[in-house]
Amino acid sequence: MGVILIIDDDYQIRESFEKLLSEEGHEIMTAGSGEAGLEILKSVTADLVLLDVRLPGLSGLETLSAIKAIDPKLPVIIMTAFGTTETAIEATKLGAFDYVLKPFDIPELLLLIRQALEAGRFMRSQVGLDILTRQKADEIIIGQSKPMQEIYKAIGRVAPTEATVLIRGESGTGKELVARAIYQHSQRAHKPFLVINCVAIPETLLESELFGYEKGAFTGAVARRIGRIEQADGGTVFLDEIGDMPLSIQAKILRLLQEKSIERLGGREPIPVNVRIIAATNRDLEAGLAEGKFREDLYYRLKVVTLWLPPLRERLEDVSRLADYFLERHARAMDMENPGMTDEARAMLKKYHWPGNVRELSNTIQKALIFSRGYPIRPEDLSQIFKGETTAPDEGPPADFSIRRWARQALLNEPRPEKFDLLLDQAASAIISEALELTQGNRSRAAKILGLSRPTLQSKIEKYGIRMETTIKNEGEE
Repeated sequence: MGVILIIDDDYQIRESFEKLLSEEGHEIMTAGSGEAGLEILKSVTADLVLLDVRLPGLSGLETLSAIKAIDPKLPVIIMTAFGTTETAIEATKLGAFDYVLKPFDIPELLLLIRQALEAGRFMRSQVGLDILTRQKADEIIIGQSKPMQEIYKAIGRVAPTEATVLIRGESGTGKELVARAIYQHSQRAHKPFLVINCVAIPETLLESELFGYEKGAFTGAVARRIGRIEQADGGTVFLDEIGDMPLSIQAKILRLLQEKSIERLGGREPIPVNVRIIAATNRDLEAGLAEGKFREDLYYRLKVVTLWLPPLRERLEDVSRLADYFLERHARAMDMENPGMTDEARAMLKKYHWPGNVRELSNTIQKALIFSRGYPIRPEDLSQIFKGETTAPDEGPPADFSIRRWARQALLNEPRPEKFDLLLDQAASAIISEALELTQGNRSRAAKILGLSRPTLQSKIEKYGIRMETTIKNEGEE
């Protein structure tokens, strides 16, 4: 949830946005002119600005330029009923996160707003390094073990350079945090930082998402679209899960690294782009080379500097320190007092093999806080979580592989209309049901741990027809 400023001279649009986004849990401020919006930003910290192009007095682009002078990391989405190429390119050059055309496609707009808020959070939230100094940071890479000391040194050495960085390690080891730390200690720290998950975006959309497209490039391409890499010009692009990137797109990333230029879909002219690439993967790229699934030339271009993040089972001396960090963090997020943890529970954490690494430890502490009911976390609280999850590392894959097996089996079944949407609904229903189970049906707490507003969660409960054996509690009930 975030603080969003709407700058538009149309009162009805401001009112509609205020109602729509308030229901999503955002705090909304409005202004009818660029000048009024800038006055608000002088005294209030916003997380996102929705800015109309045509305004009385200062134009939208002039206002955008002034906003970036006040706060270069504040994401701005341009709104226009006049989707000219010149406006789109000029807005991108001035630092706009993206632009949308009126009339709005509401689901598409809400998705874009979520992406912009996430990008802003990544750029603003400081990632500290746990190197015996007490740094004020939103998130900290925790660890005093020798492997983590080497990671800290590597971040310090590579961050000030322009070198391409490849971050490798198992799922859940903190690759994105390391990428953000490199960005925040680099000379591009005041420029955009965009995260692109190569698995989360369908292959058919990934190319246009990365590189944009020209009008008429394919059915439905009614206007030129600027891609994410072009939006990040001057900044840093983090390509997560690059080991899963299709070969056709790998070729275009190679060109970007070699020639510092891209081509939009349907375009013929190279477009110069100045971005630094940080990539990450949990895949065995060498096996991918042997199988012809990953380009050898791109492999060597990416691994100018390679950072290997150790799995948690190889630095178990850091577990207790990590547990304390997550205890404080999750207790604060859940509006609870930090109850602490018994020595027996700490010993139990250190004996576990952690196939899901630091991410699994974070989730475990969050669940244990719920089970402990405000008392110090005991072995009994952890036993409920570890039950059925104590296989050795080579006896079972992490949870994300289980999800992929389910998806693969579903996809191999008989094709059905809108199967993708159906599978997403099934996954969403399972996630929401699990959140309600963890919070014993308390919708307010469930909404908080899901990162949803309470009205949004309620609408999804109704949409998926979710029922529980225990009574779903009203807000404020324990």
